Amino acid sequence: MSGTPLAYHADLITQFPLIHQGKVRDSFAIDDQHMLIVASDRLSAFDVVMAEPIPGKGEILTRISNFWFERTRDIVPNHLSGIEVADLIEDPELLQLLQHRAVVVKRLKPLPVEAVVRGYLIGSGWKDYQRTGSVCGISLPAGLRQADRLPQVIFTPSSKAPSGEHDMNIDFAAVTKLIGAELAAQVRDASIRIYHFAVEYAAPRGIIIADTKFEFGLDEDGHLLLMDEVLTPDSSRFWPEESYAPGSSPPSYDKQFVRDYLETLNWDKRPPPPPIPARVIEATAAKYREACERLTGAS
Repeated sequence: MSGTPLAYHADLITQFPLIHQGKVRDSFAIDDQHMLIVASDRLSAFDVVMAEPIPGKGEILTRISNFWFERTRDIVPNHLSGIEVADLIEDPELLQLLQHRAVVVKRLKPLPVEAVVRGYLIGSGWKDYQRTGSVCGISLPAGLRQADRLPQVIFTPSSKAPSGEHDMNIDFAAVTKLIGAELAAQVRDASIRIYHFAVEYAAPRGIIIADTKFEFGLDEDGHLLLMDEVLTPDSSRFWPEESYAPGSSPPSYDKQFVRDYLETLNWDKRPPPPPIPARVIEATAAKYREACERLTGAS
């Protein structure tokens, strides 16, 4: 490789075949048991990938995920293999680019369910409640406001939609049909335990974790493992405690600036995306950095 690349791109990795490219992460096959997962700086909004990246986003997501994987492994094991990226990448320039945004993981069989846990009434849960008085089939008291704290934490799964489509909220009975009663209960219980642990950790650091999404997979022995990312601004709603007030949608540590900007445009939320101004990109990057610093203590 000649010259240090300005930014990560999947084409820079030629040592391993690319087997999946998601909205943010790229997966490369190492062997039958392991993958290299690289978090890019790509940002999606309304299920469309924006043309402009968020500088440093992939490294922040990886740092936060690894932080939580380490602290939740006693609740449920995870996909991290223990193999360092430096053990695989020989080119020093490529290693410099990847070492803080890539992880070597075990290859798992992903479960066809997004494990969503909610502690507050927001997003699709709020819309569901307004329409039905319940969320994913779970009845809730009347009179709740947007962003209210729920009487108890609820597990509100969704089915994984094909690429480019929206996930669909489903009830627990549907999860049982998809993966079986025993595994469904394991996923639900592990998800709620991780959420409670994270909420207690984040609260004294001034962050409310309103809801979050986990993904799980099975190893070759059928054991349940946590995978993908965990408790990042992309997979969770993080609210600053100091500005939280129920009755409206609170500000959050994520791509809210981008979503809010896009909502001011006459855009049909289909590709191609409109250009994002530099000020919106910079404000979004600052929110990701602040969330990382508050949670992990690392700048």
